[in-house]
Amino acid sequence: MTQLEMARAGEITPQMELVARQEKINPSQLRDLVARGQVVILSNRLRWDKISGKSQAINDHEGRCLPKFICGVGTGLATKVNANLGTSSDYTDPNEELAKLRVAEEAGADAVMDLSTGGDIPKIRETLLEHAKIAFGTVPIYEAALSVKQKNFSASSADKTSFPNHSFIKNLTEETIFKTIENQAKAGVDFMTVHCGVTRAVLKDLEEDNRVAGIVSRGGTILAAWMKLTGQENPFYEKFNRVLEIAREYDVTLSLGDGLRPGALADAFDRAQVHELLVLAELGKKARTAGVQVMIEGPGHVPLNQIQAQVQLQKRLCDGAPLYVLGPIVTDRAPGYDHITSAIGGALAAWAGADFICYVTPMEHLGLPLVEHVREGVIAARIAAHAADIAKGVPGAWEDNKRFSEYRRKQDWTHQISESLDPKKAKELRESRKPAHDKVCSMCGDLCVYSLMQDK
Repeated sequence: MTQLEMARAGEITPQMELVARQEKINPSQLRDLVARGQVVILSNRLRWDKISGKSQAINDHEGRCLPKFICGVGTGLATKVNANLGTSSDYTDPNEELAKLRVAEEAGADAVMDLSTGGDIPKIRETLLEHAKIAFGTVPIYEAALSVKQKNFSASSADKTSFPNHSFIKNLTEETIFKTIENQAKAGVDFMTVHCGVTRAVLKDLEEDNRVAGIVSRGGTILAAWMKLTGQENPFYEKFNRVLEIAREYDVTLSLGDGLRPGALADAFDRAQVHELLVLAELGKKARTAGVQVMIEGPGHVPLNQIQAQVQLQKRLCDGAPLYVLGPIVTDRAPGYDHITSAIGGALAAWAGADFICYVTPMEHLGLPLVEHVREGVIAARIAAHAADIAKGVPGAWEDNKRFSEYRRKQDWTHQISESLDPKKAKELRESRKPAHDKVCSMCGDLCVYSLMQDK
C-alpha cells in the first residue's frame, strides 16, 4: 500500500511519524492531510526499506540527527527546496555531479533531481542515489530519449561540429518510456516528473497562441516533437493508467509536469498553459483515486502581478494538491542573476500557497551550473521559502526568526553565524572585515546601536 492508501485507512506510518517530527505537527494531523492528497511524502518504498534498515537514527524519538532522505510536501508544512543536478552532452563527469549533490545537501536542500542527459545516465543515477541523504527525483523521458539516441548515433560516427540530429526522436517507443519509468522506480527514485499534460489538443492551442518563447520545457519539447513526427498521442496521457500502476507499486510520487509552462513573461496565462493545467487537474484526481501520491508543477516565467492568481488557480483546480514551482522567474532580462529573479517569485508564490520551490542557479539560460552555482541557487531558494513560511505561519518559522533577532541584539555572533541560512558565507564575510572589537561589526564600530544603548 502507498502512504496515501494507508492514510485513508487511518494508519500512521513510520514515514508519517518521521515527517511529523521534522515539521513539529501532530502525526494524526499529517495523516489526514496525506489522506486528502494535500500533503505527499516523498519516499519510494524500496528506498525506505533499504535506508531505514541501515539507520538507527530513525529511532531517535526527539527527531535529532535524522537523515532527510524523505520529506513531506504540502499544506501546513515548511516550504521545501529542490536542487537540480545532472550531466549534459558537453559535461559528463559524474564526480562533478556528486560534488554538486554534497553541496546541495550542505546548503540545506530538501530534495534533488537528477536531470542527466549525457554520459552513462543509469550509472550516474545509481551513484547519486547511493550517496544521497535527501529525497531523490528524476525526469524519465530524458533517459528514454537519450537511450534511443545512443542506439541510433554512435559517438564515432557523430559529427560533433554540426548541430545535433534530432530525427532519432521518432524512434522512441512506448515500451522504452515505460521500461525507463519502471527501472527508475525499482532503483529507488522517490518522485518523478511526467509530462502527461502535453496532449495533441493542448498543442493545437499552442500553435494558435503565437507564443514569444514557444515550449521551454525540455521534457515537454521531446514529447511534442515525438507527437509531431509520429502523429500519435502522448503516451504519458493516453496510457496514464500504466504510469499509475508503476507508481503505486513502488509508492513513487508523481509530479505532473508543466510541459507548457511559460518561458517568457509575455506567454504567462495563455491558453496552452491553462489548458494543460486543466488536463493535469483531471489526471491528479485520477491518480489519487488510484492511491498514488501526486504533485502538480507550476509556471516558470510569470510577472509579479500574476503570481498570486496563478498559484490560487492551480490550487483550486487541483483540489489543494501540493504545488511545485520553478521560480517563478519575474523578469526575463537578468541572465547571471536568475537565482535572484526566481527567489523573488518563489517567495511570493510560496506565500500564495506553493509548497515546493525548484531552485534556479545564476547559470540558468546560460549553461550547466558549476558546484558554486548550486550553493547559490539553494541558498536563494531557501531564503524565499523561509520568508514565505514566516508569512504563512508555518510552525517554528516565526519563532526561529525572532530568536535570531534576539541574538543580533545581544551581539551573539556565534549563534548569529551558526543559525543563519548560510553559516559558511556569514562566517567568511565577518572574518574578511574584522572589527577592532569582537563585540561589534566593522560597519558601525564604536557607533554600534546595541553597544550605545546596552547600559541605558
